[in-house]
Amino acid sequence: MLLVAQAAQGGGMGVFIMMGAILVIFWLFMVRPQQKKQKKIRNFQNSLQEGAKIVTGGGIYGTIKRVDVSADTVDVEIARGVVITVSRGYVFEDASSQTPNA
Repeated sequence: MLLVAQAAQGGGMGVFIMMGAILVIFWLFMVRPQQKKQKKIRNFQNSLQEGAKIVTGGGIYGTIKRVDVSADTVDVEIARGVVITVSRGYVFEDASSQTPNA
């Protein structure tokens, strides 16, 4: 009877170890890469400068004409003479190495 009780206690600890291992694996393969990607995007948004070619969250390609840090916006020229104001949080990508499908 004593051996059965000890075996049952050891089995319970194994479940906790497996759950812990699953949580660590989940964090390594899902959460951590997403945090790195968000940090990279945030650093890119904070380093925006005039003349940079960018892609907005809506998929609009353009060139930054003005950065307004106080209002947290950027003016983006999407066509010759057409300038739109976009929140800096919606600028996600550097488009200098890409070309739009136009």
